[in-house]
Amino acid sequence: MIAKDLLIAVLMGGPGSERDVSLASGNAVLKALQTAGYNAVPVDVSGPDFELPAGTGLAYNVIHGTFGEDGQLQQILEDRGVPYTGAGVTSSRIAFDKNLAKEKFLVAGVPTPASEIVDVSAGPKLPTIPVPFVVKPPREGSSVGVTIVKDEAQAMAAMETAAKYGNDILVEAFVEGKELTVGILEDTAMPIVHIAPRDGFYDMANKYPWLSGGVGSDYYCPADLDAETTRRVLEAALAGHRSLGVEVYSRVDVLLDAAGNPFVLEANTIPGMTETSLLPKSAAAQGIDFTALCLKIAELSLALRSR
Repeated sequence: MIAKDLLIAVLMGGPGSERDVSLASGNAVLKALQTAGYNAVPVDVSGPDFELPAGTGLAYNVIHGTFGEDGQLQQILEDRGVPYTGAGVTSSRIAFDKNLAKEKFLVAGVPTPASEIVDVSAGPKLPTIPVPFVVKPPREGSSVGVTIVKDEAQAMAAMETAAKYGNDILVEAFVEGKELTVGILEDTAMPIVHIAPRDGFYDMANKYPWLSGGVGSDYYCPADLDAETTRRVLEAALAGHRSLGVEVYSRVDVLLDAAGNPFVLEANTIPGMTETSLLPKSAAAQGIDFTALCLKIAELSLALRSR
C-alpha cells in the first residue's frame, strides 16, 4: 500500500502533439488519487526544465507521446533520483520507436504485419511494398501522420506527410480486420477491447472526437470473440509487451484478420488514462475500477524502483 502522506506529483501536458489529451488523462488520475485521500498534486510539464514540489516521493507520469513516453522524461527523473510510474528509460525508448519495436517483435517471433523502413533523408520516395499499405512516422503517438494507402495515387502524398516527422518511415502491409487493444498489468493480459471506428480508421479524430469534432468510435469489452481467438490475441499481446521489456503496464494494439490471425502493431507505455480510455475499460472488465488501477500502477512502480 502507498502511504497516504507520500507526495505524488502527477506529471501531465508535455511539449508534444498529445498535450491536450495528456492534460485530460492527468487530471483524471489526479482526481482519482485525491478523492481516495492521497497527497497528489498536478505538475504541468512543458519541457525538460520542469520543477517538482520539494519532497516528491513519486512522479506519476501521464504524459503521452514525445518527451513523456520516449525515455527522455524517464532519464531526467532517474538523474534526479525520483521514482516514477511505468516503463523505464530503455523500454520506453524502444516501445515508442516503431522501427525499434518492430525489430524486437520479429526477433521474438511476435506476429506483426510485414514491413519495410524507407529512408527519406534525400526526399520522399515510394516503398517496395505493394498497395495497400500503411505509412507511419516511427516516433509519434495517437496515429499522428499515419495514412492508409489503398491507391497508388495516394502513396507519394502519404510519404510526404510522414516525412515531416522524421527520415526513417515505417511502411507496413495493410491488414484488413478488427482493431483490438489489450491492457497489460503486472505481466497479465486483461480482457480485449474491440474498437469500432464510426468512420475510417482509429485516427486522432476517432480517438478524441471531443478535441477534433470527429464522429468517434464504439467500444466493446470484452470483445465478442470465440475462446480460441481470444487466447491467440491475448498471447500475442502479452508476447509483444514482453519482447519490449516493458515494466509495470502497457496497452498493446492488435489487428485481427478475417481468418482469426492476430498482428501486433505496438505497445503504448503511457496509454490514455481518463475513466473512458481503453486501458481503464480493459481493467474494469477485469474487476479493477479506475481508482484501483491508478493505485496499482503507483504501487507496482514504487516497488520496482525501491529495490
